Amino acid sequence: MAEPLKDMYDEGFLREFSGKVHAVFADFDSDGFVAATMAEGWEELKLKERIRHISVTLGKFLPSSYEDALDVLFAIDEICVGFPYLFFPDFVEVHGSALEHWELSMKAIERFTSKSSAEFAVRSYLIRDPERMMQQMTIWSEHPSEHVRRLSSEGCRPRLPWGQALPEFKRDPAPVLLILDKLKRDSSLYVRKSVANNLNDIAKDHPSLVLETAQRWRGVHPNTDWIVRHGCRTLIRKADPEVLALFGYANSESTEPIAIAASLSASRTVLAIGESCDLSYELHIREGEQAKIRIEYGIYFVKAGGRTSRKLFLLSDKTVPGGSHLKGTRTHRWADLSTRRHYKGEHLIALVVNGNEVASCNIDLV
Repeated sequence: MAEPLKDMYDEGFLREFSGKVHAVFADFDSDGFVAATMAEGWEELKLKERIRHISVTLGKFLPSSYEDALDVLFAIDEICVGFPYLFFPDFVEVHGSALEHWELSMKAIERFTSKSSAEFAVRSYLIRDPERMMQQMTIWSEHPSEHVRRLSSEGCRPRLPWGQALPEFKRDPAPVLLILDKLKRDSSLYVRKSVANNLNDIAKDHPSLVLETAQRWRGVHPNTDWIVRHGCRTLIRKADPEVLALFGYANSESTEPIAIAASLSASRTVLAIGESCDLSYELHIREGEQAKIRIEYGIYFVKAGGRTSRKLFLLSDKTVPGGSHLKGTRTHRWADLSTRRHYKGEHLIALVVNGNEVASCNIDLV
């Protein structure tokens, strides 16, 4: 089993980092910093809690002046690169939030984001002063560095995983969309992925607004088309008819369904939690013109209280000739995950084509 990500912050890492600091700041108490960081309670801290604890503790061992402390970090940031150094921008969030530090903190965030990433650090600034911070994000959206341009999108995602919530932008994402509009043709895939993920976040609260944006953006530029398709993935999974039509998926008219024959079966119908089964499907697509189809299977997972909730799993997304006969098999594991726990009971499994359930089977989880 892989070690928890938080364990990258072990004594070896902290001592190596302390050595880098001491090389440019002779008064740095390396032993004291390591001891204070790993004091009682350290083992219980989660990843982001460890990042914050390092930031807070570091502030006690660097010069008391925020400006002088940043000078130390600026002197070593070229050799402190990668995910473990998320505590550099976090240091700015913790120690540089005062109004008089604004310009310096923005300079530091802009500089540090290319070394690790600052999308978490900017969110407290967005909450305190959204108008001023979004003006800064607008400036960053035109920056030569793809890392800084990405920050302008990633930092204001309404539902950024692991990030502090931005309730104002959940309610009204208009300021966010102004940023995304500036980035919709970006040459960097790194940036475009962030724009698409931001759109997908917004779609969960404002689906009609994202559909309207997709209709307006589609066909503007190949890079934009990629963003639109990826940014509408949640709406596609929900089989919104307008969204499916926008992306050319075949509609399922009541008189002529897409799948004129379909079946779904499980290799085992009784399983223990942790076991696997094979799901096999067959589809006969209607005759006539070629059809763009999205094939998924949806499992109605039994929850702790006995209710069920469907989760979709993609099998295929492609264009096929009319009259095609399609079949396939997928192994599904019924093991508990960090994001999903299984409960005993009968589970309905449905075969879904362009949002419509066309066949089903059941398994009993024991």
